[in-house]
Amino acid sequence: MIRLNKVEKTYRRGSEAVRALRGVDLEIHCGEFAAVTGPSGAGKTTLLHILGCLDTPVSGEVLFDGVRVDSMTDKELTLLRREKIGFIFQQFYLIPGLSVADNIALPLLFRKEKPDKARIDSLARMVGLEKRTRHVPAALSGGEMQRTAIARALVNQPEILLADEPTGNLDSENSEKIFEILNGLNQNGLTVLMITHNADLARRAGRIIRIKDGMVET
Repeated sequence: MIRLNKVEKTYRRGSEAVRALRGVDLEIHCGEFAAVTGPSGAGKTTLLHILGCLDTPVSGEVLFDGVRVDSMTDKELTLLRREKIGFIFQQFYLIPGLSVADNIALPLLFRKEKPDKARIDSLARMVGLEKRTRHVPAALSGGEMQRTAIARALVNQPEILLADEPTGNLDSENSEKIFEILNGLNQNGLTVLMITHNADLARRAGRIIRIKDGMVET
C-alpha cells in the first residue's frame, strides 16, 4: 500500500540540522497491523507524518498504491488524506462545543457532505458510544474521547488507519479497549499502523517496526 524508498527528513533547530529520518526503506502492506516502537525522539511521529502524507521528505520517494506522492501539490495531498487515510492522535483533538455525533461527522462537513445519520450511529455503536452521542467531550472519560476520535477517523471509510500513541493518555483498562477496537478493525480488513510505547500491545500486533536514530528495523 505504502512504500518509502531512501526517505530522508531533516528539520532545522536554530542553526542545527536534525536528521529525523535517515534513508528509510519501508513497505506497509494492505491488511496488516503494524506497531511502530522506539525511544522518544527516534523519529516515530515523523515517520507516521510521512506515511500519512502530512509531511514530505527532503529526499527519497513515497508511493501510495503505486503512485508517487512526495511531489504532489498541497491540494492533491489534502484530497488523498481525505479519501484514503484516517488519523488518531494521543490528544484526541475533539471540538469542545460539539456532541459525540457531531465530532464523528466533522470530516464529512469538511468535504461538504451531508452527514449520514445511519453511518454515524453505526460507528458510535461500534466503539460502544451509542448511548453517549449527544454528550460533549467534557462529559466523557478519556477512553470515551479516544473512542470518539476512532469513530471520527473511520467516517470517511479510509484504506489505512494511522494511530499516534492512541493509548498514551489512558489507563490499562481503556488501553485494552482501544487496542481491541483497532485489532477488530484490522480483522475486518483495515490496514492499521500504530505508534506505541506499550511493549505488550506492540507484541500483539501482527508486525513490529522498530525505529532508532531515524533508522528503521523491521
